[in-house]
Amino acid sequence: MIESLPLLGAGGYPAQGIDFTALEIRTTGLRPGRVVELAAVRVRADGVLAGELTTLVNPGPGVPPGPVVLHGITREELDAAPSFGAVLGSLLNLCRGSVVVAHDLPFLAAFLGSEAARLGARVPVLPGVEVLTAARSAVRLPNYRLATVAPAFGVPRPGPSALSGARTVAQLATGLFGRHGFTFAARPVLPTLPTFAAGPLRPREDVPAAEPGWMAEAVERVVAARTGEDAYLDLLAGVVADQHLSPTEVSALAALADEAGWDGESVRATHERFVTALRAVAEGDGVVTAAEARELRQVATALGVAETVRDLQPTAAGKPTRVLVLGTTAAADQLRARVLAEGVQLAKKLTGSVTHLVADTTVASNEPRLGRAGELGVAVLGVREAPVALGFEPPPVARPIVAVQGKRLGGRVLMGVGLLLMFIVVIAMFGGEALAGGIVLAVLGVGALLGGWWLTEPETR
Repeated sequence: MIESLPLLGAGGYPAQGIDFTALEIRTTGLRPGRVVELAAVRVRADGVLAGELTTLVNPGPGVPPGPVVLHGITREELDAAPSFGAVLGSLLNLCRGSVVVAHDLPFLAAFLGSEAARLGARVPVLPGVEVLTAARSAVRLPNYRLATVAPAFGVPRPGPSALSGARTVAQLATGLFGRHGFTFAARPVLPTLPTFAAGPLRPREDVPAAEPGWMAEAVERVVAARTGEDAYLDLLAGVVADQHLSPTEVSALAALADEAGWDGESVRATHERFVTALRAVAEGDGVVTAAEARELRQVATALGVAETVRDLQPTAAGKPTRVLVLGTTAAADQLRARVLAEGVQLAKKLTGSVTHLVADTTVASNEPRLGRAGELGVAVLGVREAPVALGFEPPPVARPIVAVQGKRLGGRVLMGVGLLLMFIVVIAMFGGEALAGGIVLAVLGVGALLGGWWLTEPETR
């Protein structure tokens, strides 16, 4: 149903004049099963909103809604929702003449394709772009969950609804094609679609994303240990975001893993890696609070891997590094990603816990947060100096001025010697001296000139 388009950096077909329709779904599980909510947000290449829709989708009588603890959709809500066949026309109407965008395009395409196949519907192949793949090319992150990619690009993290996720994906797409300069390898071919009859929609209330606690932010810095683990990591992250795992949530995780074909040993190994990585994040900044240690133990115990944090102890009081990056340039995005990749806390807003505020060239000098940072005692940095100030890179080695000046002086003297030798060669040749001796002096003169030039040139080598 959706074909992924190859992308390039500069030099390909630009996105100007092309619309993007960001799609997001909520499903009954990890494998192509049933869609229980879908949303689409259409934007111009410059980010201007062109339209959106969202609706719950009834997968059929008696079909379980899936992980209610994650998406919050109950069976009772689905009973009053339209079927996928009833909303497909409205979805295709919004997608007409645009490039589809999704965070995990194969995952979304598999579910939508499965639903269309159930209906026997013949849908033209839509051109699509995967945000996850493009983000991997643009920035280095510990994992590429949507909730991790979004803050790295300065975009609000998505809430539980499909509409919230689609809005996030739309903003990421315009940022990737805008400030990061992505282009299409070839001009997108947009299929001709008829106008479909619009069916009934039943949107649910868009609940904003909860303020992330320590655990939710820590998951942003957890490295996905292997390809394909992001999907299950996303489920784990969703259920531990509130620093607590209930028996119901653990049972839901087990059911989803079983449905996806994961055996018990694979699930336990993933839980061990996940909790070990969370522990490394907690200890990485040199400060483990009593609350962090308690939350880690609770999560590890609920996941059946209590031994991974049994010896974890709170450390002495301290203030870990916490960085807020302001700006809408590619350099700001890359620094936000660098902060997460280095295992440092990335702040979403300016509070007393922030230790460093970094501003790029798009931030006005009268930005209120710059003044507030001074009042809070927060270090204010530019994007270029931040990697060194934050300890991500060693300071540049400054060469002594005296040594540089001495080197340049020696170079000038050597050039002078070279010019003198060349002058002597010319005089000797006019005086009828032997050719062999003149050649030797000429070679020495040229060598002295080149050596002197090399010493006096600014060191860009």
